[in-house]
Order: sequence, then structure tokens, then C-alpha cells
Amino acid sequence: MLQNGLPVNRIAFTFARKYGNAVQRNRSRRLSREVYRLLKARLCSGFDLVLLVYPGKDTFNERMEQLRTLFQKADLFVDKT
Repeated sequence: MLQNGLPVNRIAFTFARKYGNAVQRNRSRRLSREVYRLLKARLCSGFDLVLLVYPGKDTFNERMEQLRTLFQKADLFVDKT
């Protein structure tokens, strides 16, 4: 996480070396982007975020909980709920 001085966040998802094949990585990337899209209205803006994704927990609810917890620890939520 790094401040970028812009009115928006920029985010990138990268994967551990042994994540699986391209189909698995792309599915996980789509899932992560959708979860971020749902959470971004509640996040502070003006940051560059790079998230390293490891294998496992590739369901929507699990990924939502992971990103919510991660953003709370980084103190990025505006409403703090």
C-alpha cells in the first residue's frame, strides 16, 4: 500500500509462483476484482494497492472475508465497520 496522490485507488493482483494453471489464476483474479468492486465504495481513496494471492480459499465469501479483514488491518475503511 502506498499513497498515490490521485482521487482513486489503483489495485493489482499478483499470484504466488505455484498458484496453478492460467485458468485457475484468471478465475481467482476475476473473483478478487469482483470482491474489490463491491468493497471499494467503503475504502479510502488515493492509494496504490498490490495484493499477493496464494492458493486456497477461492470462493466468493472466503475472498470477501479475506479482503475485508486485510483492508481493516490496513485501516482503509472509511466507515470503520
